Order: sequence, then structure tokens, then C-alpha cells
Amino acid sequence: MPNLDTPNWQPTLHGEHLALTPLGEADFEALYAVARDPLLWEQHPEPTRYQRPVFERFFAAALASGGALCVREAASGTVIGSSRFYLWNPDARTVVIGYTFLARSHWGGATNRELKNLMLAHAFRWASVVDFHVGPNNLRSQRALERIGARLQERRELVAGDPATTRVVYRISRTEFEAWR
Repeated sequence: MPNLDTPNWQPTLHGEHLALTPLGEADFEALYAVARDPLLWEQHPEPTRYQRPVFERFFAAALASGGALCVREAASGTVIGSSRFYLWNPDARTVVIGYTFLARSHWGGATNRELKNLMLAHAFRWASVVDFHVGPNNLRSQRALERIGARLQERRELVAGDPATTRVVYRISRTEFEAWR
């Protein structure tokens, strides 16, 4: 049983096709090579994140968060994206997964499913509920969350980025995750 008071939000996780590692300074250039594709951000609340100065701010915040992960292809080690755990609430036993992006070459297949499976399995070692914060116009991400069993909870103003933006909140419980899995 894990220590319920000290979760590790920057684990190294391995799946069949993916390896998730703690995001580090050395990952910047490889991750920016993925992020500089403007089409990744077209439905995102911050659609200019493909621009280097904007991505530099995003990356610095990811490093400071203590929960950012670099997503790699397991076989080659190629960086294909990033995701993050944040807003751990030990009293409510909730955590948020978000700031996820993947190279377009990995859209529409099993990559997001494996990524979420790895992250959710890890989160549910401590959490009872996992929330996801998604931009209200990011229909691709909303559909992907619905495919893994997450349910729309609410729209709300969140302090996420600059300026604060409205996000939709999806939720999945440990029980729902086990049923999906």
C-alpha cells in the first residue's frame, strides 16, 4: 500500500508503447519540436502555445508544478508529448490531470488511451477521484475523455494560465476507472 500522505506525482511509468518520465530541463527542445505545430493548439484556450516564448512560459510552469511528465515512445525514446498531475487535495483525495498534448502523429489511436490508463492507475493509488480540466472549445480532448469513461461535471472559471480562462471539468472515479479498464 502506498504512503497515502506523500504521493509521487512525477513517477516513471511504463506501458506497452509509452514511457512516462519526470519532465526535466533537458526535455525542452524535443518537447518544443512537438509543440511548435500550430494545429495542436487550434482548439486550445491558449492557441499561440506553438510560439517559442509562449511555450517557454508553459514549460517553466510545468517544471515548477512538480507533477509534469514527458511522454515518449517506449521503443525509440522519442518525445511525443507531455501531461501533468496537479491540484492534489489530500482531504478530498482528488487530483487533476491536464496540460496534456500529443504529437498529431499519435492522435486518434491508442496512445491517449494508454497515457490516461497509466496516469489514472497511478493516481488511483492515492486518489478516489480524478478531474480533467479542458478548454470549452477543445472538442477533441472532450471526446477522448468521454471514451475513457470520464463524465462532464461543470464549466467554471479557473486560474489556469494568463489570463484565467473558462474550463470544462470532467471527472472519473476509481470505480468508473476500474469498469473502463
